[in-house]
Amino acid sequence: MHLLKGLLFCLCLTSLQALADWYPVAVQAVGQPLNYQPLARAAQPWRICALLPHGKDRYWWGVAWGLDGEASRQGVRLGIYEAGGYENPQTQIAQLQACRAQQADAYVIAAINTTDLCPQIAELQAQGKPVIDLVNRLDCSGITARSQVNFADMTREVMAYIEGRRESGAFSLGWLPGPQGAGWVMDSESGLRQALLGQSVALYHGGYGPVDRASQAQLVRRLLDAHADVDYLLGNAEAAGFAAQLVRTSGNQYRTQVLATYATERIIEQIRDGFILAAPTDSPVLQARIAIDLAVRALEGKPYEPLVSPLIEVLDQRSLQQFDISRLMPPEGHWMIRRELP
Repeated sequence: MHLLKGLLFCLCLTSLQALADWYPVAVQAVGQPLNYQPLARAAQPWRICALLPHGKDRYWWGVAWGLDGEASRQGVRLGIYEAGGYENPQTQIAQLQACRAQQADAYVIAAINTTDLCPQIAELQAQGKPVIDLVNRLDCSGITARSQVNFADMTREVMAYIEGRRESGAFSLGWLPGPQGAGWVMDSESGLRQALLGQSVALYHGGYGPVDRASQAQLVRRLLDAHADVDYLLGNAEAAGFAAQLVRTSGNQYRTQVLATYATERIIEQIRDGFILAAPTDSPVLQARIAIDLAVRALEGKPYEPLVSPLIEVLDQRSLQQFDISRLMPPEGHWMIRRELP
């Protein structure tokens, strides 16, 4: 814990510098390597609406912090809205409609599911309004550009980590992906299927649920009660975080080793303390910053890449020592940013 606090202290001291010089950064642009360089500043104070699924955990705090920082650096005005959870698709629909009523110039959307916003996005396309797909994946026509990492790749990376350290032969895996219908969950499940092809594995699906502590704790308990001897448990950050705590405090009742499908501040702490083996990170703060730049480029008719993806890094106790944590979460003392569109 003291190491994490020290890391956060250093991050707090350098947060202003991190905002100023986060670029150039190595990314994949439509699958090709690129050193991403954002614009120095927007030509005018464009009004951008950002929609997020919720603000319950540090993953989305980091996204909001990244959006806010890049909007401030480029001199654009930003509204940040969160729907309160994956169980609230109607709230996100209403938030998009409210931004449209306020005549936002561009939209950055981390969608609750892949299709509910498509009718409105088609209308925005007809009006020439840029729409940037952030993190979660939208299956709509009319998307201007995407700032996201494929969660199929994230899951393949963490499964490769397991494969590289486990003993040969059959093994068992508990699986807790997250909310049903979310694009990133569907991609993650696709990646899992691909990773398990040809493997001798017993897969125990723990069920779907919102990514809040209470919902995921219930699914974790149910899965481990039914399969106490499962070799590995792989789940969303809330599931993995609770599972690691449960395994640690249960004596020898469970022997599972826990991994997460993505990293948050809590997951990093548990990796550092040895309670979680590893988790890949999609650098959500970087995704958010790039999304703002893509929106400004589209508004100003400047060249942009249709898909930009930060490089996936698998974090364990060793690799964590070299990782730039400002790509993942805000500095200490920063919470969820919510703001009406100016």
